[in-house]
Amino acid sequence: MTFRRFVKLFIPQKIFKKIETYGHLGEAVVFNVLYRFPARRMNVIGVTGTSGKTSTCFLVHRMLHEAGYKVGLMTTVAYGAGSDIKPNNYHMTSVPTPELMRCIKDFRNKKIDWLVLETSSQALAQNRVWGIPYSIAVMTNVTHEHLDYHRTFERYREAKRKLFRWCDRNQHGLRVGVINADDPSAKLFAASIKRPITYGIERGDMKATKIALQPDGISYQVEHDKKIIYSIKCQLPGKFNVYNSLVAASIGNVLGLNRNQVEKGIAALESVEGRMTRVDEGQDFTVLVDFAHTPDSFEKLLSDMRPIVKGKMIVLFGSPGRRDEAKRAIQGEISGRYADVIVATEDDERDADGQEIMRQIAEGAELAGKVIGKDVFMVHNRTEAIQYAINLAHKGDAVLLLGKGHEKTIARADGDHPWNEVGAARTAIKNRLKEK
Repeated sequence: MTFRRFVKLFIPQKIFKKIETYGHLGEAVVFNVLYRFPARRMNVIGVTGTSGKTSTCFLVHRMLHEAGYKVGLMTTVAYGAGSDIKPNNYHMTSVPTPELMRCIKDFRNKKIDWLVLETSSQALAQNRVWGIPYSIAVMTNVTHEHLDYHRTFERYREAKRKLFRWCDRNQHGLRVGVINADDPSAKLFAASIKRPITYGIERGDMKATKIALQPDGISYQVEHDKKIIYSIKCQLPGKFNVYNSLVAASIGNVLGLNRNQVEKGIAALESVEGRMTRVDEGQDFTVLVDFAHTPDSFEKLLSDMRPIVKGKMIVLFGSPGRRDEAKRAIQGEISGRYADVIVATEDDERDADGQEIMRQIAEGAELAGKVIGKDVFMVHNRTEAIQYAINLAHKGDAVLLLGKGHEKTIARADGDHPWNEVGAARTAIKNRLKEK
């Protein structure tokens, strides 16, 4: 048991969170002073939301890099400057404040002008990103997630709105809010900043039209003021990446990039690790690895994939321990509506009861008409589960391995173990091909 968890046993949750928040704020103040407020000489683009943050950051970063900007990147998956991008080994979206400030100072020393910073609701709620003057704030969407920490959806949403309020107070920045107009919370976020710019498919200042979805990417046109200003081609598949790339197009428009810079920059990004990553060892079925781990991301990904999968769709996932328990059955029900086969397994369970977690997922799938032992299988060890799912696949089928994505560890009762989802999938496919 960690010291933090030990202390929480004796202090009420509300009081503990206040102590924790003030502690993080104090840490942010100390390290900002120590590193001389390193972000003050940069233009910082903060991206927050339930899903799509990482891919959005990569798209914005690549577009600015291709346009000739000196731009840094910090996300759940990776961080770095220009084309020198390294893996993020922290098991969290926003790294600890000391590491964050150190990295930003390093960016400043490298003469980086722009920083694309993935910003989590917890980092905002705990003031871990205090002292960073955001020039542009981005909201991808706000749906059911992290209620284990925030307790209510309203508190979760308010934490994310803090990014927009901080951005609006930045006297030296652009003070622009880029907001998903199709999200139910769009008006609330737009009211938090003086210069909101909206984007979307159904509505928005920047609206996607003539959308074409393909297994290997998307294409669409961007309409602004009733005129087509961009023809976008993006190599990241899925309707949700229409939204993610629209953020990049919106920021490009704000910054005055020309049409070629916006279109070429978005098209240049080939992939994001753990986001719809295709694993190909010559098999005649599709295997994809994705970080999707929320009900919203499940709904978007699976609804996009269902029409383009010719055969069976086999979905494998688990759910973390000590996290939002309510979403387990919800994700089971969502996957039950779209998938032909569901394989429930482990996912950062720590000391939680893995069998109980899988049972909750299976119960959700049953609500969608699936039958345990026929359409739903429970294989606790993730390596064995991936092999099981791969062995079920035949020509034209698609196997979707969800939840772990880019992460390099898996948390079990005895601690963190090395993990590589793509590597596990490759091994499983090779084993399957040997049997033929």
